[in-house]
Amino acid sequence: MGVMNRIFNFLGLQEEVETEREQHYETPEEPERDPGEIRRVKNNVVSLHAQKTSKLVLCEPRNYEETQDIADHLRSRRAILVNLQRVRPEQAMRIVDFLSGTVYALNGAISKVGPNIFVCTPDSVEIQGVITDMMNDNT
Repeated sequence: MGVMNRIFNFLGLQEEVETEREQHYETPEEPERDPGEIRRVKNNVVSLHAQKTSKLVLCEPRNYEETQDIADHLRSRRAILVNLQRVRPEQAMRIVDFLSGTVYALNGAISKVGPNIFVCTPDSVEIQGVITDMMNDNT
């Protein structure tokens, strides 16, 4: 009968009957994951070579109009060293006020490192340490 069943199966006259010798392997189903969970797993891998190098931009504005260019560097996530020794004191104060507001809006920091010299950094750069004003020590 086995040969006749095979011939009928080959001709399509009879449906193939499963034999006990045939084994069916079922693939185990993966538990369903939340799409946010998959993203979190993928975001844990960070390439050390993919990070860009940081830049420190040196600026020496001559007037208040150049302050917006300095703020654009901050918005581009660059640290800035601003030398205000070439501007009048009232303009220097306006520039520091504008940069302080920009730094605050970007969650950054501003720090005085010398007479009329400031460092402005975005939130990705941390400032450590304090430079004391040496002019007060000499008097």
